[in-house]
Amino acid sequence: MLRQGRKLLVGLAAFSLIAAACGSDDDDSSDDDAPAETDASGDDDADTGGGDDAAAGDGGPIWVLLPDSATSDRWEKDDRRFFKQGFEDAGLSEGDDFTIVNAEGDAATQISQAEQAIGEGASVIVLTSNDSGSGATIIDIANEAGVAVLEYDRFNTEGSAGGAAYVSFDNVAVGATMASVLEPAIDALGVDPAQVVMQNGGEEDNNAFLFRDGYNATVEARVADGSWELVADQFTPGWDNAEALTIAEQILVGAENNVNGWFAANDGIANSVIGAIESAGLDPSTIPVSGQDATVAGIQNILLGKQAMTVYKPIAAEAAVAVQIALTLRAGGDVTAESGDFSIIGIDGEGKPTESPDGVVPYVALTPIAVTADNIAETVIADGFRTVEEICTGDVADTDFCVANS
Repeated sequence: MLRQGRKLLVGLAAFSLIAAACGSDDDDSSDDDAPAETDASGDDDADTGGGDDAAAGDGGPIWVLLPDSATSDRWEKDDRRFFKQGFEDAGLSEGDDFTIVNAEGDAATQISQAEQAIGEGASVIVLTSNDSGSGATIIDIANEAGVAVLEYDRFNTEGSAGGAAYVSFDNVAVGATMASVLEPAIDALGVDPAQVVMQNGGEEDNNAFLFRDGYNATVEARVADGSWELVADQFTPGWDNAEALTIAEQILVGAENNVNGWFAANDGIANSVIGAIESAGLDPSTIPVSGQDATVAGIQNILLGKQAMTVYKPIAAEAAVAVQIALTLRAGGDVTAESGDFSIIGIDGEGKPTESPDGVVPYVALTPIAVTADNIAETVIADGFRTVEEICTGDVADTDFCVANS
């Protein structure tokens, strides 16, 4: 019921802000690698929704602190360009009014970046932390300096007073979305009881627990009725893909290769799981594997039949909401005020969503989308999030989807 409530709250945001994030008035973009961006109606004149009034505020610059480029390519490939486009559409100039940096997985580097932002007069820091402990440190440093912090995609739970707001997806729904596809796929194998693995993200990331909450609800119910058995339930330190491969290999050895379904918390982990499955001499098409982030590699694995699904989180919409709120904070506005673009719920001190905005931090929770081989064209391709050209390379070019769409 809570998940359905959040869908109602943010449904309008996901549709209206997709257009806001993807629209561009510049048809001659110098970024040859980025797909052409249009809104849902094909109109390329949409704006960010932040508006000139917010951009005209007299606050200092906005700094965006991204975590890394190794655990997922989304941070550099997607989030960076959507933030850049959103701020520029609102009339801000890079270097003067906004700066985007990446800590490349180093928490100390990110703290230094935050200190540099404060030293250069930032009014707002948009933070995706490397871990919740260092994220809490950054929030406390910023709060002491009078700089607003917008927690982006990852919530920081370790001891800070919290940022001004939190923008992310409904992360419990992300895990539930994985289960909605994997459960029938595992059942279709006809194995009783099916042997199932949960390979979660990093314990230092609150989202990893929320994703697990989402799919574990299904796993627990099926284990309780005796139709599934849980082979392993392990976190992957730092979301590290090399570590994920080692963990997956150890799980397969311990299970004597008897695994029928694998909840992998993102596409990077899924790719490592697939590598371990193939190294063990097994056919990955016979073991449904989940994923998340709709990366190029994830989509390719789906088309090759090696991965059952991925979770598409419309990052254009997420970044557009964050841009709008950052501009509001920069202008000294109230992010909890009623808005025509989105509604706000809350999140408590343990990082769990609440049904009202009365939590520790106001929380904008967008709705994720399941992507399988059957709806790639209607989801990530239609939104311009991925292109046929970047997906249909190598062996993938010979798949039915690529032959039909190239």
